[in-house]
Amino acid sequence: MAEHIHIVGICGTFMGGIALLAREQGYQVSGSDANVYPPMSTQLQDADIALMEGYSAENLEPRPDLIVMGNALSRGNPEVEAVLNSGLPYISGPQWLGERLLAGRWVLAVAGTHGKTTTTSMLAWILEWAGMRPGFLVGGIPVNFGLSARAGDSDFFVVEADEYDTAFFDKRSKFVHYRPRTLVIGNLEFDHADIFPDLAAIETQFHHLLRCVPGEGRVLQGPGDAIDRVLARGVWSNVQTFGDDVENSWSVSDIAPGGREFTIHGPEGDEARVRWQTQGRHNVRNALAAVAAAHHVGVPLLHAAEALAQFNGVKRRLELRGTVAGVTVYDDFAHHPTAIAAVLSTMEEYVVQGRVLAVIEPRSATMRAGAHGEALVASACAADVSFWFDTPESPCNLAAMTGVTGKPMEVHSDIASLVAAIVEAARPGDAIVVMSNGGFGDIHQKLLLALAEHGVAASC
Repeated sequence: MAEHIHIVGICGTFMGGIALLAREQGYQVSGSDANVYPPMSTQLQDADIALMEGYSAENLEPRPDLIVMGNALSRGNPEVEAVLNSGLPYISGPQWLGERLLAGRWVLAVAGTHGKTTTTSMLAWILEWAGMRPGFLVGGIPVNFGLSARAGDSDFFVVEADEYDTAFFDKRSKFVHYRPRTLVIGNLEFDHADIFPDLAAIETQFHHLLRCVPGEGRVLQGPGDAIDRVLARGVWSNVQTFGDDVENSWSVSDIAPGGREFTIHGPEGDEARVRWQTQGRHNVRNALAAVAAAHHVGVPLLHAAEALAQFNGVKRRLELRGTVAGVTVYDDFAHHPTAIAAVLSTMEEYVVQGRVLAVIEPRSATMRAGAHGEALVASACAADVSFWFDTPESPCNLAAMTGVTGKPMEVHSDIASLVAAIVEAARPGDAIVVMSNGGFGDIHQKLLLALAEHGVAASC
């Protein structure tokens, strides 16, 4: 009988990917979580993986052979306590991945504060287009693949490398378990205030990651003082830089409005024009990183440009959810002021017929702790109107910062009143951009239904 692994915290984007990989490798897989919502829950159900909602000792019957713990779990959780009391063997998700699937493979890891999911998806697709059949694990669902993880049929494995801690019993960053041969560090800012006291602490974890890259490997370095400081501590691998400026090993030029076309320049003087459907200058840089990483495993620049032309994006990254009465609703995972600003700047350039209405749930621990200060509200400057979902107990006190952007801003603590206010404000030609790293009470569908109540049918 196949080994039975039970995943506690299975509906997180990373742990859901672990579940798919384990199932593909022939394991019997079950899992539990307190927050079960699409797209991850749908993906797991489609794979016939048994999902149990809520945490309890009963979820451990029949007794699994191995428990894989998600990093959202902590001591005091009833299922965690039952695992420890039972003596069942347990392991973290990153360690399981590193030992069971990545050992002996050429790992291409994408790290950084922003853009990891999209860059990892692009890189996996470029290798797929080149016929390399890579394995991958992404913290989202690339549309080209329709799933967040697969084992692959080659030596290559592409992984989104997160700096968050591994588990309640392993406080190192997840990515130290992956031992990449090709490493992208796209950007580096302060985040995860619940586990890191400051940016310096995050930089230390990134240097631990650099120590894992072999001398024959490659580090692809994005711009920024924080990344410079990390590499200044010591790097033992070949380094190539990427960015807008021509002095970088990899650079871009002739960027068309909205980032729909651009030219990539490689280190050997080669170049290729990219024409694609993806929006935003921030995604131009993500593409540059993906192309540079693919080049390290032998994908020519021209082939990579062809692959990008067929790249269809990632769910919840400026994903179109529907249009009603000329009002378009998008969903985005933006979780940090820099990411919010980049997405809204993209929409400001893209939307020419109407206005951009930003709808933001400050859900991350860093946002809720108020660690970003006024920078959080200021990140919505590119929107014509911003709507914020907050609760009275939140320490970030959004209501006290309503004048920061100089533009209309509303704060609501109830989903129903928030939806009503947005619908009242919306006009034909407007784009509503919903930003949250959670389910946000299914607000996207509620907005479409509320808009439709004006007598116009929704269309996608």
